[in-house]
Amino acid sequence: MNLRRDVFQAIADPTRRAILMLVATNAMTAGAIASNFDTARPTVSKHLAVLTECELLEQEQSGREIYYHLNAKKMKEIADFIEPFRQLWDERFNKLEDIMKKYKSKK
Repeated sequence: MNLRRDVFQAIADPTRRAILMLVATNAMTAGAIASNFDTARPTVSKHLAVLTECELLEQEQSGREIYYHLNAKKMKEIADFIEPFRQLWDERFNKLEDIMKKYKSKK
């Protein structure tokens, strides 16, 4: 059985989130990405493999170089999944804020 990594585990790692931010606007090679971190290139390559496996990054061959770029469609799927939870917590925080304002005004 071939199990895929969970996309939320992938983005839970701060280095992988930083990689996603780096390639959000410009496609970059593994070497260019690795130059932004104080870790060994093989470590960055493992992060790239996880992000690629989760389809958060796509690879594009250009000559001898492989460029990594953000898969915006997959990122939108994640954002769409999270949106109802964000709305729920916004509503709860707004209610809490209202309660705190009422309590403060009574003092």
